Amino acid sequence: MIALHLAAPPEVVSVGAGIHGVRSLRDVFRLPDLWQLHLYSYSAELTVDGTAYAVAPGYVSLTPAGTLVQFDYRGRSEHLYAHFRPTLAGEPSYLPVVQDAGSAAPVLAELLRSALEASPSGSARVTAEVWTALWRIAELGSSAGAEDATHPAVSAAIAHIEANLAQPLTIPALARMAGVSHNHLTRLFHAETGLTVIAYIRRRRMARARHLLVSSTLSIPAVAASVGIPDLQAFNKTCRRELGGSPRAVRNAVAGTVAGV
Repeated sequence: MIALHLAAPPEVVSVGAGIHGVRSLRDVFRLPDLWQLHLYSYSAELTVDGTAYAVAPGYVSLTPAGTLVQFDYRGRSEHLYAHFRPTLAGEPSYLPVVQDAGSAAPVLAELLRSALEASPSGSARVTAEVWTALWRIAELGSSAGAEDATHPAVSAAIAHIEANLAQPLTIPALARMAGVSHNHLTRLFHAETGLTVIAYIRRRRMARARHLLVSSTLSIPAVAASVGIPDLQAFNKTCRRELGGSPRAVRNAVAGTVAGV
């Protein structure tokens, strides 16, 4: 297990998509002062400070700074990665070096791709996406039991929703992706979550919108686009209904609270 501080956002130095195993089937290296996050789309062997781990598509690894790592590939291998420095605040989370992300893998991939698209100009967004990915990884073990109790179609639909909040989302498309009928997904979703599919999507979009409004410097139009509601009038109306105020009021309320402390 490794100790990773997540109470405050990390300093993200780089994000990218790595291609390996083309010229050589082995890489050995150490990053003296940076942690490494990898999300794999291939099978290989990862050796961390002398301990070997098998990785496979959908697996994720976290390597502390200064750790000697060795990758043994089986051919051309691609992964998404982030290099970062944790902020030493709060109590650490204790995580495995390697985990199977399971149904969370598409969500993690979307977060890292979003960070990659925003880099280097969108530093606040890059930090937010990588920090969110790290929290999702930290929650993998604790959420395993809850995921086992959830119908696979609902788990698949929720993973797709989380990974695509900025995109148009419809119940028929979600049902096709989850491999069930429109009506069956509607019934399953309400039984599992107590919400309709549309209400769940709206709630998750507004939760992310609130996070971006209070924790980033993104413009309000950019926040609206980031949660799949690019029409500013519709975004303003939804914010008032779901968050109790306009986007600017939500942002200013938090700023005013902080200033008054």
